[in-house]
Amino acid sequence: MRTRWAAFAAARPTLAQLIVFCVLNVGMTVLQLVLMPVFKALFGMTDLVGTDFQAIPVGAGYVFDYAAGALPDGGGGLAYFLAVQITLAIAQVVNFFAQRSITFKSNSNPWRAAAWYAVAYVVISFGAAALQGLYKTPIYDLLITTWDMGATGETIADVITMLINALISCAVFFPVFKIIFRNEDEGTGDATEAREEKVPAGV
Repeated sequence: MRTRWAAFAAARPTLAQLIVFCVLNVGMTVLQLVLMPVFKALFGMTDLVGTDFQAIPVGAGYVFDYAAGALPDGGGGLAYFLAVQITLAIAQVVNFFAQRSITFKSNSNPWRAAAWYAVAYVVISFGAAALQGLYKTPIYDLLITTWDMGATGETIADVITMLINALISCAVFFPVFKIIFRNEDEGTGDATEAREEKVPAGV
């Protein structure tokens, strides 16, 4: 199996990277699904649930729109925002090291890669937050209120929103990783061979 995979990775390197990338992302999603309820429960025991967090106005709404009050009547307040962002931050730190060393086997400058990764993470987080404003409330309202599933519906809604976030990150991060996680040894062999071919025999 290992030999076959090595042959496949050599013949289709980008596809092989995409497969490993997706497998690791599944692991990161599972990590988020474990962490999110923990942080949500911890912050849910504080007064932060009743604290509005609405930042970066866009049109009639906000990029980060977490109105005070428990879901679905409120937006979860600052408590929900912190639970989501801390969960995502931990998962992305783990993901950075895993993708760099396992998927792309990068040997480029780690600090430069980390800086670009941080920029990409912020930009993608803003985009994902803006999209979440479109689907978060309807999902929670449907499962908790319309279908009257109560706490079970809230848990399912948590899972659905985390999965949507994971899919968005997966779709955007792969091409970004291809750029920032370079292997500086790639192409060195070809360049060396080309130089050797130019050297006259016997020299």
